[in-house]
Amino acid sequence: MKSGRRGGPWATTAAGLLLVLALGGCGTADSKTSDAGAPPSASAAASAAPAPAAASPAMPAPAPSAPAPAAPEPAVLSRSEPVVLEIPAIGVRTDLLKLGLRDNGSLEVPQDNGNGAPASWYNASPTPGERGPSVMLGHVNSPSGRGGVFADLRKLTPGTEINVSRTDGSIAVFIVDRGALYSKNDFPTLEVYGNTAGSELRLITCDGYDPATGLFDDNYVIYAKLKA
Repeated sequence: MKSGRRGGPWATTAAGLLLVLALGGCGTADSKTSDAGAPPSASAAASAAPAPAAASPAMPAPAPSAPAPAAPEPAVLSRSEPVVLEIPAIGVRTDLLKLGLRDNGSLEVPQDNGNGAPASWYNASPTPGERGPSVMLGHVNSPSGRGGVFADLRKLTPGTEINVSRTDGSIAVFIVDRGALYSKNDFPTLEVYGNTAGSELRLITCDGYDPATGLFDDNYVIYAKLKA
């Protein structure tokens, strides 16, 4: 994957970012008001005998409302690192490298072996099947002129299955939710890398090739969710 004109595919992203939600609570002070009126003046008391006060009926305090039950979190798998990625719909089967961050904070890109493969798993993201977005990267082209391992991501449609074999022998099956094209100059870091309620998968490659510069200006991202 060639780096884009703005410092590479993910140079501006805070990869593996944990989205922290600050929950603010608000309350009101508990104030009490007297139900007795103002005391009568001395002259009024002398000229008229006060009528007996009517008993004020006790007003029961409103019953506290029960908190709404929290929605159950989707089931996820235990931690196990990925080994092989398969996307039968587009003929992809690739071993997975395990890569981290460059010194400048951008994601490392898989070293092309000449045919645009293999893909890689970002090793600071959740393992596929764990809660959160597991991130995988792949080339869209290759030095030989052939398409890279992720050349056909745009062909994936909602409902397509993606299989990830894991070191514990299990296979995490994901269902494509959608694909999205983003300019590298305006990459939505939190949308791609932020926390999710369930287990999700992100497949990322380059897009938007500019023949005038020989560079890619965009990224294409596949969003998928763990099959229930």
